[in-house]
Amino acid sequence: MKGRRNPFVAREGIPFLLAAALGVAAAWRFGEPQYGALPLLLFGWFLLVFRDPVRAIPAVPLGVISPVDGTVVGVELTNKGALEGEAHRISIRVNSLGTYTARCPVEGKIMDFRGAVPNSAAIGSVSGLWVQTDEAADVILQFRGHRFGFAPLAFLGYGERVGQGQRCAYLRLTRLAEVQLPVNARVLVTKGQKVTAGVDVLARLPHP
Repeated sequence: MKGRRNPFVAREGIPFLLAAALGVAAAWRFGEPQYGALPLLLFGWFLLVFRDPVRAIPAVPLGVISPVDGTVVGVELTNKGALEGEAHRISIRVNSLGTYTARCPVEGKIMDFRGAVPNSAAIGSVSGLWVQTDEAADVILQFRGHRFGFAPLAFLGYGERVGQGQRCAYLRLTRLAEVQLPVNARVLVTKGQKVTAGVDVLARLPHP
């Protein structure tokens, strides 16, 4: 399976870090170290914002892993799932100082919403990552509440295999992540619980 490995920060943040580092180097090079204070602060801030620490993904067969660092703010059944059916919906408020890279909740194949939603007029409003497991369970990852119009950026395509806990998208300035699960899945988290991306188990999918 193809993945995206980051050295210590998300690749999207590397140009910002390089620019700040060059500002610090230029200030020292031309003998004006006081002017390096601002780019040094920016470098530290970018390092914090874009950080993408290595996570030890647990081996949990049929487990659904948290895609983000944050706090569970909602656990409910909904009849308005992305695939126009009933689903468990787990909502997580994203920690603004958490990891910058979202991780896939389950292992499986990335599917395309086009052709799957009966009402073709609704397809344009459906977005997110749809992963179908080898047991034919559908898991949907969606993001809401983008700050300043910076929507998450996925870097995996339709038809690709994705691993449980694998990096799948840059969060950017997203406020909320939602995971939708089959109604016969067993939810293991409660409202108010803090979760860590790629580590904590949100639910278990049913045995086939």
